[in-house]
Amino acid sequence: MYFPLGAEAPEFGRAVLDDLREPLESGTITISRARVHTVLPAKLQLVLASNPCPCGNAGAPETALDCTCSPHTRVRYRSRLSGPLTDRIDLRVTVHRVRSVLQHAAAAPRTSVELRGLVERARLRARERLAQTPWELNSEVPGEWLRGETGRLPAQATATIDRALAHGALTVRGYDRLLRVAWTIADLAEIHQPGRAEIARALMLRGAPA
Repeated sequence: MYFPLGAEAPEFGRAVLDDLREPLESGTITISRARVHTVLPAKLQLVLASNPCPCGNAGAPETALDCTCSPHTRVRYRSRLSGPLTDRIDLRVTVHRVRSVLQHAAAAPRTSVELRGLVERARLRARERLAQTPWELNSEVPGEWLRGETGRLPAQATATIDRALAHGALTVRGYDRLLRVAWTIADLAEIHQPGRAEIARALMLRGAPA
């Protein structure tokens, strides 16, 4: 189900945004009242959009318009997306301004039918690989299994993120989420398991340098 909100993510209060942390982490939401305590299913796919500042021009070399926001305003705006929340966001993509409305020759984009087939084949690969486990999708696999004896990748494949984790540039949660994305990239490419290239791709998509 799709619920469009129609606003930049930092326009919402930080407390409201941080309420998304529990369903993003566990797929559930806990409601506690004086005499009631219940846990409800709340699996979701979250898509957020954000300008770099309230006026939208900060750090944008593509525009002749200067940013009108003070440094304090920009920091306060960005800080509404807390570290614990962004740590739960797997893919972070920077979208630049459209520079031209002219049509340029390019390869024909894949159709929705082709993309659906690609996703279905990737899901089938994951389901077959996880057949002897309680899970069917990469997103369901816990970090303990990914880092454990059964699911652990070779050290040469994870060397980059192992260093990032050791230096504090990556949390354990981020490490696990990155591995799930790398496995998905491998399934989409129809290869046996992620290697250094797939790990680097997942790291880039997370918004971190590979």
